[in-house]
Amino acid sequence: MKRIFYVLIVALIIVACEDEDKFSTGAGMRLDFEVDTLQIDTVFSNTPSSTYSFWVYNRQDNGLRLQTVRLKKGNQTGFRVNVDGIYLDNSNGSQVSNVDVRRKDSLLVFVELTAQTTHQLEPKLVEDDLLFVQENGTEQAVNLRAWAWDAKKLYDPEIAEDSVIESAVPLVIYGNLTVKEGATLTLRNTELYFHDASGVEVYGSLKTEGCLLRGDRLDYMFNYLPYDRISGQWKGVHFYESSTDNELVDTEIRNATDALVMDQAKLDEEAYRLVMTHCVVHNSKGVGVKVTNAKVKIDHCQLTNAKGDCLAVIGGMAEISYCTIAQFYPFEAERGAAIRLVNGDDCPLKRFVCEGTIATGYEDDEVMREQVGDEVDYRFENCLLRMEAMDNGHFKDIIWESPTDEIEGKDQFVMIDEEKLEYDFHLSEESTAKGKGCY
Repeated sequence: MKRIFYVLIVALIIVACEDEDKFSTGAGMRLDFEVDTLQIDTVFSNTPSSTYSFWVYNRQDNGLRLQTVRLKKGNQTGFRVNVDGIYLDNSNGSQVSNVDVRRKDSLLVFVELTAQTTHQLEPKLVEDDLLFVQENGTEQAVNLRAWAWDAKKLYDPEIAEDSVIESAVPLVIYGNLTVKEGATLTLRNTELYFHDASGVEVYGSLKTEGCLLRGDRLDYMFNYLPYDRISGQWKGVHFYESSTDNELVDTEIRNATDALVMDQAKLDEEAYRLVMTHCVVHNSKGVGVKVTNAKVKIDHCQLTNAKGDCLAVIGGMAEISYCTIAQFYPFEAERGAAIRLVNGDDCPLKRFVCEGTIATGYEDDEVMREQVGDEVDYRFENCLLRMEAMDNGHFKDIIWESPTDEIEGKDQFVMIDEEKLEYDFHLSEESTAKGKGCY
């Protein structure tokens, strides 16, 4: 009896295997694809993209045999494809042969791109079709698309003498862009994209006009969230003790770790170490702008969303006029303040003037003062401040914002989207801060 039972089991297994291995070449056999078009994000030319993937399904009752899977344009576009663990052989027409897709089974396809130089200023469309060709001649395709953007790559560039850089193509920085002591680097109308852990080290002087400084990832973390909205993509700009006479105009610094830090130096009350005009410093994983024992001027600037303080003035002298300083950093509950003033023992706060400025955020008190007593020369005038109302002679014509106000915090601005991390710090129609801030 046992012998008969084992024979039946073996027979059933054989039948099942035969059924599993049954392949059809019928004209009606079709594959189903997770996507019709695989859209790869914009990539810099000659730089490998991230890896993208999609599934291919055989929902038929019989297996299906692919004669070839190949790129229509062969190896001409820079796409690299792996089909279920097998790379398409670029030396053999970018194809792989004899791929079986069993019934009710699937294939996972991986795609990468290293685009060739486009020789044009604007991003250029790069596309190809990945063809799935059955033994019966049936052909199905998934379109592969991306935008390639020419850029100039710089590896640990050093500026040892006065230099001007104005580039029509983006500059991608690997390592640190270093300005040596005694040298001045002038950047005009240039976009700089910094690789992970890269930054700007300034021992001399930096002057910028019409520039963008950001991380080099152009792809998306999720389909709704580009990496450009994630903080900590690069180091930021660091001004060392020897650095003087820095000026940033119409410049945006975003998604850095410590976006702008100026080290302590001997205070020169006659000369500005840093002047910022019409600048944006946004979404920093550390501090936004931190200046220590320096004379600085910040005019019509947006300083927003930092894990640390959006603006920290430690000693020295500072003039802040018509700025929007808003602390809505989304990634940490224990974030810094919109404005922090520190009267340090070794770097006293000599003078601080803030006028026409908005300082708001999530917390009840977004203006923090450390060891800043009445004897310190500081003044807020014609500002909107989210803090406890004060009447001590240092505040004049202030709108005191409170969590109980009908319009407060996020409501002051056009958009604070905490899910998609989109922000527009222009004033809303309902804002009580009209006439203040940088917009």
